Amino acid sequence: MRTLTNVFKALSDETRLQMLGLLLKQGELCVCDFVDVLEISQSKASRHLRHLVNAGLLDDRREGTWVYFRIAKEPEPAQGHVIGLLPAVLDHRIAPELFARLDEWRSAKACTGSSCADLLTERAAKRGEKK
Repeated sequence: MRTLTNVFKALSDETRLQMLGLLLKQGELCVCDFVDVLEISQSKASRHLRHLVNAGLLDDRREGTWVYFRIAKEPEPAQGHVIGLLPAVLDHRIAPELFARLDEWRSAKACTGSSCADLLTERAAKRGEKK
């Protein structure tokens, strides 16, 4: 029962639901993708993603300094049932502008020779934020 409690706790946050919605449509995303699209700090993004991994809803992999996340491929039965319901529950509830921001961010990443960290700092400065 504790495992199921952790799943529902992980789903009880709007940011984590947005992350799941983005991953359901995009497949795999880097922490830096969430930082820019959701306009949150790297530590906050990592903390939310860790909740989802610990609940068994996401898998992660490291590539250099960045960690990439995707919906769990071989979840436990309870998590698998919940994951199976997510598309119907989250469809049309994730703001379309998040997907537009993700597309714009990915284009910016592809066109620059800068690191994700440099690009995040530059984009946050344009928005008038500190990252």
